[in-house]
This record gives sequence, structure tokens and C-alpha cells, in this order.
Amino acid sequence: MGVRDLMEPDKSARTSVPVHELIRTRWSPRALDPDGQVGEPALRAMLEAARWAPSHGNTQPARYLIGRRGDETYGRLLDLLSPRNREWASAAAVLVLGCVVTENEKGPLPSAEYGVGLATENLVLQAVAEGVVAHQMGGFNKDGAKLVLSLPENVRPLVVIAIGTPGSPDLLDDDRRERELAPRRRLPLSEIAFAGEWGSPAF
Repeated sequence: MGVRDLMEPDKSARTSVPVHELIRTRWSPRALDPDGQVGEPALRAMLEAARWAPSHGNTQPARYLIGRRGDETYGRLLDLLSPRNREWASAAAVLVLGCVVTENEKGPLPSAEYGVGLATENLVLQAVAEGVVAHQMGGFNKDGAKLVLSLPENVRPLVVIAIGTPGSPDLLDDDRRERELAPRRRLPLSEIAFAGEWGSPAF
């Protein structure tokens, strides 16, 4: 059973023109099946997709530390999450720490965080293609991550990604369940794409 079989119909993006199915159906659920599994081939495909993302001068600044449910890394990553994130993310099959390499032997890497963003979006879209879901989180102890996970001096933690299979919204508290079932919203295209001058809609 795939993501779309369990996804609420109103979670698909309402776009002004058709977009690719992977983009239309990607979203960030918090209701995850605590018994759900993410197969090794699927997980490897997600990291392979991240590996092939573009980066400034092909510097490839993205690095990922993977924790599988039940192993030590997973436990450490879960402990680093904010209490609110830990409540629901504990049902994830995999927790991934996304990091940025800030410099190499030639010096600081330009646009390094941008590169990690591109790589992580590849990872997340590949997750959709594999029939699982991924939720990115900035709410975690970044200083603690550097210490607990022995990150090198030139590596900075940016994001934790919970990967799993969709679960029932009934697994969530009232507030989160309401947000889980609400339609997704974005600014209209007229407010983000301009032409001629700032604020003049391109479309």
C-alpha cells in the first residue's frame, strides 16, 4: 500500500497548473505507523538521490547520519529532538540527521547550506517515490548533536528527518490531529514570482 492510499484527499497540493505527482503529493505528516518499516533498498535510494543533487562547483556539502529504529544512533537522535517533536517522531522507522560541511582543504564552501537543501529535497521526493513519507525538523539540540555524535569541527547539523509509513491521525493529540487533517496552504504564485519589478506578479 502506497502513500496515496493512506493520504487524506485534501493533503494533495492545490496548484494553479499541474505539477509532477511527486511534488503534488509530498507533505510532512506527523502521524506515523509505529510498526511501519522502511526497506534498505528504499533508504539507500533516498540517500543516492541526495548524492546526485546539484551543488556549487560540485562541492557536495551534504552529509547524513542514519539511525534505524532500535539502534544506538536512532536513540541518540530521538533524545536530541525537542519534546514536542519527540512525541510523534518516536514512531518513525528511520531518523536521519542532515549536516553541512562548511569547509574543505581549499577553504569555506560557498552556498553550502543551499546545497544541503537541494540534496535533502531530492531525498524527500525519493521517499515519496518509494511509498514512504518524510518530515523535516529544525527543532532539535544542535549543540548537543555536535557533542553526542562527535561531529567534526567543519560539520554543522541542520535538520533531522523522520522517515516512516503513514499512520492514523488518531495517534496524535487533538491539536496535531486537527493540523494533520487540515488542507495544506501556500502563498499564491502572484506573491512569490515577480517580473519587471518587485511585487509585480509574473503570472
